[in-house]
Amino acid sequence: MLRDIVVNLLHNLGRRAEVDRYLSAYAEGRCCTVVKVGGGLIKDDLEELASCLALLHHVGLRPVVVHGAGPQITEAMATAGIEPRWHDGLRVTTPEVLDLATRVFAEVGTELADAIESRGARTRRLANGVFRATPTDTPGLGLVGEIDGLDGEVIAAALERDRMPIIAPIGTTHDGQLLNINADTAARSMATWRRSHKVIFLTPTGGILDPHGKIIPSVNCEQDLEEMLREGTITGGMARKLTEIRDLLAELDVDASVSITSPAKVARELFTHQGSGTLVRMGTSITRLAGRDGLDLDRATRLLERSFGKTLKKDFFGTLTDEDVYLGGDYTAIAVVRRTTLDVDYLDKIALSSEAKGIGLGASMWALIRDRHPKLFWRSKPNNPANAWYLTRADGMHRDRDWLVFWRGIADRREIEACIAEALRQEATFHEPELTHV
Repeated sequence: MLRDIVVNLLHNLGRRAEVDRYLSAYAEGRCCTVVKVGGGLIKDDLEELASCLALLHHVGLRPVVVHGAGPQITEAMATAGIEPRWHDGLRVTTPEVLDLATRVFAEVGTELADAIESRGARTRRLANGVFRATPTDTPGLGLVGEIDGLDGEVIAAALERDRMPIIAPIGTTHDGQLLNINADTAARSMATWRRSHKVIFLTPTGGILDPHGKIIPSVNCEQDLEEMLREGTITGGMARKLTEIRDLLAELDVDASVSITSPAKVARELFTHQGSGTLVRMGTSITRLAGRDGLDLDRATRLLERSFGKTLKKDFFGTLTDEDVYLGGDYTAIAVVRRTTLDVDYLDKIALSSEAKGIGLGASMWALIRDRHPKLFWRSKPNNPANAWYLTRADGMHRDRDWLVFWRGIADRREIEACIAEALRQEATFHEPELTHV
């Protein structure tokens, strides 16, 4: 009953089809979701955080939580009069610091577990014993470890009993020595071992920020990351975080993804197309061609016809000269953008295979088109199942008897009306199926 109540609330947040798609992908026990939580959120936003994690549990995403406790350890050290030592920007873990950190991790984990259980989700707190570790090769850091394995049975047992594991980043050597482990590294190790399809980093910023402090909504690592680093779109800690996420995704299945969001926005990020945070996928490269040059016409035709379920007219590619043609992956996605006599470009076609949808290629291709064509209009049949997707990306829509016309980046009413008229004048590019009369 509780799950039904939560799902109904989610349906009020987003479109039913959106919510149901993500629930079917991540819920019903088919995979677990690794969630990394910083100590700062536990300290400053515990109520929202606990509600967020309980929500994930109630809808069946089976969260496995790896938590930090940085601020709490800093406060405890100050209270105990322990002067922190630093090496290359990292805190040195002396035996005294390790004893204190182990105690603080246990306290913080218990605090988080109690808050979650008060919201109806059962937990299993694991302060140590999950990660097997060896001392780091980096000199000067003290009792810091590198993960070389983990105890999967204790995690599996907790999930089997419908309990949410709450795990501290403490490793144990083969002879029983405890070692401090980076919490992000611990979360990555857990995600790799579980072959997670979804990994969530809950942060106060709610996503990866650009130099202006705005959240970057999506990143296709193959397509975007190197350019973002080169142009300074992301720098410092944000760049380091995104590079580490790229390395994590390289170890997971091709359809895996990482969401960076805040506890308050996690439902919108996971269960709606619009999202609220940064969605990162490994993705695939997208090539921009000029017209039909370099295009395998047979493969492009098959992709369009399978996507639309109709036969393409033979002269379609013959009309392409210098139009922008975007080709994703190995002919798994394609888009055609035409220039018009208006100061607005026309999105003639966008087609995705099922493989492209599974790896988020559509979102990456749309982001590329949006950036290169800030003023854009397109049309769609009223029964096209993609219309809900279009609506989340358009600034407006006009309904005609035979077509829906969408636009974005246009505010002037006369310009909008001109685009609508231009869209309705476009020649049909597919043969319509013949009606069968009984």
